[in-house]
Amino acid sequence: MFRKSFISLLILGAIVVMGRVSVFAQFAPVGGSVELQKADGTREPVAGALIEIYRTDVKGGFPSVKTDKKGSFGIAGMMLGATFVFSVSAPGCSPTVFSNVKAGQEKLLITMGPGDGSKFTEEQVRKGGAGVAKTGGGTAELTAEQKKAQAEYEAQVKEVSSKNEKAQKTNEIVARAIKEGNDAYAAKNYDLAIAKYDEGIAADPMFVGSAPTFHLNRGIVLTTRAVETYNKTVKITDATEKMANFAKVRKDLADASDGYLKSWNILKNAPAGEVGDAKVLETNKLNTLRGAKDTFQKAVKTEQVDPLTIESAKVLVPEYLAVETDAAKKAEADVVLADLYRVTGDSENAIAAYKLILEKTPDDAEALAGAGFSLVNLGYLKEDKAKLQEGADLLQKFASSAPDTHKYKADAVALIDNLKKEQNVTPQKVTTTKKKKN
Repeated sequence: MFRKSFISLLILGAIVVMGRVSVFAQFAPVGGSVELQKADGTREPVAGALIEIYRTDVKGGFPSVKTDKKGSFGIAGMMLGATFVFSVSAPGCSPTVFSNVKAGQEKLLITMGPGDGSKFTEEQVRKGGAGVAKTGGGTAELTAEQKKAQAEYEAQVKEVSSKNEKAQKTNEIVARAIKEGNDAYAAKNYDLAIAKYDEGIAADPMFVGSAPTFHLNRGIVLTTRAVETYNKTVKITDATEKMANFAKVRKDLADASDGYLKSWNILKNAPAGEVGDAKVLETNKLNTLRGAKDTFQKAVKTEQVDPLTIESAKVLVPEYLAVETDAAKKAEADVVLADLYRVTGDSENAIAAYKLILEKTPDDAEALAGAGFSLVNLGYLKEDKAKLQEGADLLQKFASSAPDTHKYKADAVALIDNLKKEQNVTPQKVTTTKKKKN
């Protein structure tokens, strides 16, 4: 049965994954200057010129602005993607319509001619504002530089719109997948839950705000399914069916382990710009490591260990040991990798891993038993009596101190008795000392 913290994380996931939002700009400034071209061809700035702004795609106006003493004007932000038309009027000038204005143009030059200071109505502006207009002696022709700037901003608008559309779709997929996946898990529809979490991962595979949560939740579901499959399988008598089911258990646990490793790598290598709350990041790291440890232990208990599980454990167990502060939990995790090796029959790696533990804690019951069994196994395989002796010695030390209720006690006693009878190997007293730190 899983701990409450994991179940809570499944519910919390709906909040965690919504951290990503669109960060692309929607507005850009517009600016320029207004000049009067006199009859003699000379030009001068027009101070106090009124610029009335209209969007060409919708009815209604936009707050107007006036030029300063130097004839300059600036508009803080206009919507990217929209097209605007300016109606410009000033005392002693003819009204002018300036068309095809886009957000981001900051070097516009509006030229006016001499006149009576009148201005156009909105209806007149809209009728005469299509394309590039020359009205009342004024001109709205864009310079080459302005045309280039306009093209650049139109390209930017297209890129921004595309990214925002993609981000919106991704957020929708993520939110739906986490909810539907959690609901399916609660209903014990594990196949559907896994499929939904896969959808969430695929939506943004490397995003630290969602992918690790989906991998973690998926790992929990896979491990739950593996345990339930195992519990049903042990009651099956048909050997072929039993082997097929155990293969499913092994694969589920391996897939869960691999998912935890992927989650860890995303969290550990997350770009600084994607990390919102550092505390949430550390919590997700710890939950990933704890989830992995739980799955590794289930693989040992069911004795269904895939090489992929061991590869994940080689990375994640040391990481877990580095952050876990609970001594009992740390001791449980310390022996996990060695146990995984032992279950797969990799006695040499198991022995090496158990002995590392015994160097730190010479009386560790789990390590004594594991090392003893592995040494005896290797001794039989290689017909190496020295290893049989060493294994018997460690098993005797274990059996002498372990309570009768220990899961390995009966097996250890039986194996020692068998070694005495069949191999003439009598356990000797083992004196082990704790390795001193340099």
